[in-house]
Amino acid sequence: MRFRRDMPQDGVRRNEMIRARELRVIAADGEQLGILQRNDAIALAKEAGLDLVEVASTSEPPVCRIMDYGKFKYEQQKKKQEAKKRQAVVQIKEIKVRPKTDDHDYETKVRHIRRFLEEGDRCKITVFFRGREIVHKDRGMAILERVVQDLADIAKVDQEARAEGRTLQMMLVPKKQS
Repeated sequence: MRFRRDMPQDGVRRNEMIRARELRVIAADGEQLGILQRNDAIALAKEAGLDLVEVASTSEPPVCRIMDYGKFKYEQQKKKQEAKKRQAVVQIKEIKVRPKTDDHDYETKVRHIRRFLEEGDRCKITVFFRGREIVHKDRGMAILERVVQDLADIAKVDQEARAEGRTLQMMLVPKKQS
């Protein structure tokens, strides 16, 4: 990515970096000061101990605001961090079974799937076939259907069972809590 010479690294022109001769200026309290010469606007900002920051460079004339730029950047960073905190991260958990998986092992795996779904994660159930087991895809489908029935109270099928090579895969998502 190439940067223009007159554009600072953070992408916001301020004070002497502003190139336009005339600017529409907004005071620190939000009051419109009208269209001023660039040097007059910079002098007003310096007088108030603040910065002249270009907020709309594409308008004619460009709009600039008198503000404390350091404080503005700090508040923007805080808002970004808050938004990131509130963002929910959904993971896809995968459980692998075989057509010959015993009942007790199956129940343990279903408990794991239930826990994943209760935590809000998506769950991918994969049935692996080894050797001649591939001939009995109906057993794999039966396991997947049984999982759906056992978890019908908290899960719904997001992606129907589909065969890929020596595996059958299905995706479950948690039902919406009301």
